[in-house]
Amino acid sequence: MTKINFNSAKFLISAPSLAECPPEHGAEVAFAGRSNAGKSSAINTLTRNKNLSRTSKTPGCTQLINFFQLQSSPKLRLVDLPGYGYAKVPQAMKNRWEENLSQYLSERQCLKGVVLTMDIRHPMQEADVMMVDWAVQSEISLHVLLTKRDKLTLGEAQKSLQKIRKELQDSGFDKFITAQVFSSLTGEGVDELAKHLGNWLEP
Repeated sequence: MTKINFNSAKFLISAPSLAECPPEHGAEVAFAGRSNAGKSSAINTLTRNKNLSRTSKTPGCTQLINFFQLQSSPKLRLVDLPGYGYAKVPQAMKNRWEENLSQYLSERQCLKGVVLTMDIRHPMQEADVMMVDWAVQSEISLHVLLTKRDKLTLGEAQKSLQKIRKELQDSGFDKFITAQVFSSLTGEGVDELAKHLGNWLEP
């Protein structure tokens, strides 16, 4: 079994809709989350490339489905999905993003799992709960990444993580969903994330 080298990530293509996505060959893992949850920063930290996935101080910047190939193979990919839940964009644009997101998640056959980023200080917002429900209904693996761990003390962060895990366990969702803490600022949790994604992507 070959260990995935996430440092090898390179931009492949941006797609405005499912029809323009790369062919359904190989395997991919998608990153989803609210527009201000640190999704792009998590991708950049994982790949050790601060310029790979564009980050912005203006939430809602990612409007396309962005694909990054791994290990010089277009058949092994990371995917940066449009951020959701940001209210200050035009409603028509918001509806289009949500339609593309829903279509990708429900129809993309080579999707092996989804990393759902949540700000550890504000987890399980309404849109996040909808994503969790979708993952359970679709029986697809989902890994909750509680970002911005550095904004809390270690004790506060562990308390938040345990609360999320208990909620998942009590609802029976823990069969499909795992969770961890993460910090793009300090790099905490990056090795755990890489190992988890490697288990999804490796043949």
